Amino acid sequence: MPAQVIVLNGGSSSGKSGIARCLQTVLPGPWLALGTDTLVEALPPALRTAGDGIGFADDGEVSVGPAFRAVEAAWIEGVAAMARAGARIVVDEVFLGGAHSQRRWQRALGGLPVLWVGVRCEAAVAAGREIARGDRTAGMAAAQADLVHRGVTYDLEVDTTRTEAMECARTIAARVG
Repeated sequence: MPAQVIVLNGGSSSGKSGIARCLQTVLPGPWLALGTDTLVEALPPALRTAGDGIGFADDGEVSVGPAFRAVEAAWIEGVAAMARAGARIVVDEVFLGGAHSQRRWQRALGGLPVLWVGVRCEAAVAAGREIARGDRTAGMAAAQADLVHRGVTYDLEVDTTRTEAMECARTIAARVG
């Protein structure tokens, strides 16, 4: 059965968003690209700080509080509901909790055809991208490069260290069915 949802998991600045945009170009029909950045941008200012919300420390560490977790759980269920309603979705995610984060998505997406994709990038390369972007907390890319993959199982992995987003997207598209 062809995938209804593609979940891209990787650290900050690993290339997930670029791959998601390329997938929208190479896959037939419309695919929505939704992800962690979309969720964070939609948060009210009160939840964009440490404590109850999501906080970004000077060293790149990300902390999440109970109010953020509640909103995130609703977000995950909402994305799954859109897929169940017929939307095809590329999820751009950062599994800060590794396997635990994946299990939350697996529960929500249960019964749907999902392609789980690990997006890897060497920490030093991701850190360089992070600096070039200028919109990320320094240190986040290096801190997340391996952390987000711990205990996570994938159908496919791509590495953007030396491979362009479009080539990764074509590799993923070939597995969508």
